[in-house]
Amino acid sequence: MRAARYYGKEDIRIEEVDEQKCGAGQIRIAPAYVGICGTDLHEYLGGPTFAPTTPHPVTHDTIPITLGHEFSGTVIELGKDVTSFSIGQHIVVQPTISCGICEACTAGIENVCCNGGFIGLSGGGGGLSDSVVVPEGAVLALPNNIPLDIGALVEPLSVAWHAISAAPLMSDSVVLVLGGGPIGLAIVQCLVALNTKQIILSEVSKSRQAFAKAFGAHHVIDPLACDTVVVAKELSGRDGPDIVFDCAGMPASLKTACTTVRARGTVVNVAIWEKEVPFNPNMLVFREAKYTAVLGYQRKDVQAVIDYLAAGKLNPAKMITSKIKLEDLVEGGIKALIRDKESHVKILVEVGGMSRVDSAAH
Repeated sequence: MRAARYYGKEDIRIEEVDEQKCGAGQIRIAPAYVGICGTDLHEYLGGPTFAPTTPHPVTHDTIPITLGHEFSGTVIELGKDVTSFSIGQHIVVQPTISCGICEACTAGIENVCCNGGFIGLSGGGGGLSDSVVVPEGAVLALPNNIPLDIGALVEPLSVAWHAISAAPLMSDSVVLVLGGGPIGLAIVQCLVALNTKQIILSEVSKSRQAFAKAFGAHHVIDPLACDTVVVAKELSGRDGPDIVFDCAGMPASLKTACTTVRARGTVVNVAIWEKEVPFNPNMLVFREAKYTAVLGYQRKDVQAVIDYLAAGKLNPAKMITSKIKLEDLVEGGIKALIRDKESHVKILVEVGGMSRVDSAAH
């Protein structure tokens, strides 16, 4: 079968590999659509980071590994004792890998498992292939009214939902989102679905400013044209926003977040940082503000996103700016996102699978 295999920095190959065996408690999926994530770009440009260079403690795999962790698909084989799904059913995969025995796992926070990882990044197969075998517990049913391409957006929306769950969001909250990439835009959409009173987004890209407005941000700030701290405080009508989500992950955004948030407000770090940065805790100390961090999602976040999509309260179709074939992954997908961020939010790779509902118009 075809698979996109990651060998290391700037080395991804579409090649033929053997199918995985489908054992007890496992499900074979035919991936339909797979989103290209910022993490995939980081792996391509500067990895391996998540991709294991020594045997992963759970999957036992090392590079080369099959990529693809944001995906929807169709059930094509059921392992022994699997009774909760049926052949032909449309699903999404929660790609979290956890060991099940560490302190985090036993405490129910498997998303921060010390031995953890992700299907499609840490071995164990991936969505950028003609089939992938995953544990039954990683699979969630996709309701009939959610197209498979929209299903591929469940994973990034779940990152956003989990981030919001870490913040003390109230009915009258004023929220600032720093960074209008896919996750920042997903946070805006989830905040809109939760009827957030005031949503402010700061982003340098003109096209992503437009996306933010289209998705429901009440105010969009261009940090190159004005002082985000001053404008956000003015717009909040108070000492500052109640909550700031840092999705940019840069020294400037860290400082902006910590100096903009109101007294006893909350800064939520959503970004993954590539390098150490200077940090003065007094930015928070003098406000008695809180700084918290989030990673990935839990099953309840994924299910909440599916429920809101099914109810029509989340409408993320416009995030999909291009669809490509598996063979065009590097040139038409990864390099396109690296070279032309202005034109793209989310590029989906169309692998296959069976369509139940026609894709939404984009």
